Amino acid sequence: MRADRLLSILLLLQNRGKLTTRQLSGMLEISERTVHRDMEALSAAGIPVLAERGREGGWMLAEGYRTRLTGMKPREIGALLLTADPAILDDLGIKEDFAAAARKLEAVSRTLSPEAGYSLAGQIHIDGVSWHPIDESVPYLVLLQHAMQEKRRVRISYGQSTETKERIIEPLGLVAKKGVWYAVACCEGELRTYRVSRITQAEITEEHFQRPPGFDLQAYWEQSTRDFKASLPRYPAELRIRDSALPELEKERYVKVLSSAISPDPVWLAIKAEFQTFESAKRIILSYGADVIVTTPPELRQEVENTACAIVSLYQTPESGPRLS
Repeated sequence: MRADRLLSILLLLQNRGKLTTRQLSGMLEISERTVHRDMEALSAAGIPVLAERGREGGWMLAEGYRTRLTGMKPREIGALLLTADPAILDDLGIKEDFAAAARKLEAVSRTLSPEAGYSLAGQIHIDGVSWHPIDESVPYLVLLQHAMQEKRRVRISYGQSTETKERIIEPLGLVAKKGVWYAVACCEGELRTYRVSRITQAEITEEHFQRPPGFDLQAYWEQSTRDFKASLPRYPAELRIRDSALPELEKERYVKVLSSAISPDPVWLAIKAEFQTFESAKRIILSYGADVIVTTPPELRQEVENTACAIVSLYQTPESGPRLS
């Protein structure tokens, strides 16, 4: 543990140039006395650590000294740092490990090209937190990770409320999608996907397993996603939509825009779309207010019209809301 901390101090000094005892203490969450002891250890190991006294002083490395990690290009380093999702790192319990790795990668990038250091990470930010965060408890996520690394079977209880079933699974991979964790595992000779938050009990067994030869987690997940989407119900509809609203409709999770064409009125576009269900189509279309008109099917058009009329009627009834003086 101390060796890791000493390396972190070395990399921090290399990357930042000069740091005070208080700054190092705060960054590494250690006492100032421990910082001084660590500096003595670095000096005893032959690392040219210098102490500058005075108001603007601090710890620094002798000019020209650098530790090197070779074999990576600055853009490769930036790409690695960009993919880090803080929420995922925290879920897996490796946030501190990532911080240490980031310092090492920063040292590499500055060694290779001082101007390129953190270039991508400084210009692009990936926020892993959704606007509507999903508050799911995943107490067995780290356990599954350990079992996967050790190739040991896990006994789980899986389900919701009182409807749970016991399974013996062989965890092969973990996938995080929009804040939700899934475990890909082999169970009774078949590949299956489990939502980790629905695992109510889990215990690592003493039994080991062999990973299926050639198993590719990414390929499995992509195919599984395609199969899931293909199995969803479909409700086709034809609409007229204002051209300014089309980009938002195309982003809807449960809508697939099949085609769009210019209508006689240049303000409107004629589109064909697929929704999942009649109720889903009605809800989404109503959310667009006066920007969408249903053309077909007739029952959807009539239902949207009836609901819109009911809303207008509510607002026209004095008793429906607070009276204004």
